[in-house]
Amino acid sequence: MASADRTKPAFADATAIAEAVRHGEISATHLMKASIERARQDPHGALCHLDADMGMAAAVAFDDRHSASDTTARGAPFAGIPFLAKDLGNGAKGLPVHAGSGAMAKRVSPAAQDSALFRRFKNAGLMPFGVTGVPPFGLALTCEPDNGPPVRNPWNPDYSPGGSSGGAASAVASGIVAIAHATDAAGSIRVPAACCGLVGLKPSRGMTSNAPDFSNHLMGATGELVLARSVRDIRAALVSVCGHTSGPYGDITLSGVPVKGLRIAVVDTAQTPLGEEQAQAVRDTASLLEDHGHTIVGMDVAELDHLSSQASGIVRTILTVSLANWLETLGIANREVVALAAATAEEGRRLSAMELFVADGNAARIAHGCWQLFGGLDLILMPMLGAGTPKVGSMPVDRRNTNKHWKRMEEIAPRAALANIAGIPALSVPRGLDEHGMPLAVQLIGPIGADLLLLDVAQQIEAASPWAHRHPIAGAPM
Repeated sequence: MASADRTKPAFADATAIAEAVRHGEISATHLMKASIERARQDPHGALCHLDADMGMAAAVAFDDRHSASDTTARGAPFAGIPFLAKDLGNGAKGLPVHAGSGAMAKRVSPAAQDSALFRRFKNAGLMPFGVTGVPPFGLALTCEPDNGPPVRNPWNPDYSPGGSSGGAASAVASGIVAIAHATDAAGSIRVPAACCGLVGLKPSRGMTSNAPDFSNHLMGATGELVLARSVRDIRAALVSVCGHTSGPYGDITLSGVPVKGLRIAVVDTAQTPLGEEQAQAVRDTASLLEDHGHTIVGMDVAELDHLSSQASGIVRTILTVSLANWLETLGIANREVVALAAATAEEGRRLSAMELFVADGNAARIAHGCWQLFGGLDLILMPMLGAGTPKVGSMPVDRRNTNKHWKRMEEIAPRAALANIAGIPALSVPRGLDEHGMPLAVQLIGPIGADLLLLDVAQQIEAASPWAHRHPIAGAPM
């Protein structure tokens, strides 16, 4: 694995920059101006909507509070940090959410209020000023919206930043912002993290809120959080927004266990073709974790793959029914959306209530199966991507072959859907660069509620083998 070019380590993440704001080294206004300017010059198409006035108003207000020694402002973990919302999922007041669709843009107005999640993001010091691009209705693991140009990867513009949180990943990797909102219903946080050399956690089911609208609930499949450059940024974001979800699940309490002597299963295979560099990244990471005193144990990979295959089918059912309902509710005709979306919605309309009921029952059994998998071990280490970062256009949405599309999803991100259906946390961690100079990554998964444990182990990986980025963060001290 090759190493990445290094940016100035002292200001390599949102946590460090927020500390500089707290100490008066830089202002929120300075950071916001720099982020807006970087966004305007962005050659990768990360943003689909920019509201400079919103961002500057928030930054000026923050600096006023900071100057007045407002302890809430000064104590926020992300004090004065510019932030971007995703064009899918929970929204921020005044910002549009169009799901990468021109038809949606004609019908849906900007949010009239902050979702619970964005209220907490703002309380943590994050200041939204724009929206990042997604593929139409989040249906792909690449990022080509139908209402704008394709989003490209800052490591190499021939490659995709992944999807569906591709715009968010591109924005963080290029340094427009240090941290950005992301959502994950079938790998949509983890795949972009892997493609762009970032850290991405799909949190445990019930860890973060979908209130008050629950429009991105998806039968419990979705997890929302952020993409960032460091493990500590992910941890700070999770602690800031988790709990008291006011939803269909009881609160999950963040708790950890001593991060030593863990039993970690290592899987360096996939049901679809797996690149040797992806498999070797898993093996190298296993050796690193052994050096930290963890024990590599065996597991029933056949059962893991059986559960994963079932989960992929259930995710497909949920997303197709959801899209059918979405288009029906908004009065969007098939001719107004890309061919893949039209075919997917048609598939959803053909599914019966009984089939959806059966899928829900099977999802519960998959969750139970995962509890059994973790009966004799703490975590599983496995590949995140099947064969490296996909290129722009490698998941076309102008075709109607849904079977081929879902097969391609599995090829790009094997077993990704398991975490969504089982409700378990899953974390993508950078592991250097491949032979093409693109990021490598591995995935860690654990039982429900093991979010902090995953982050603790990732912190060990990060400390032993630090990663870096080619683009400095806009406004960071030099």
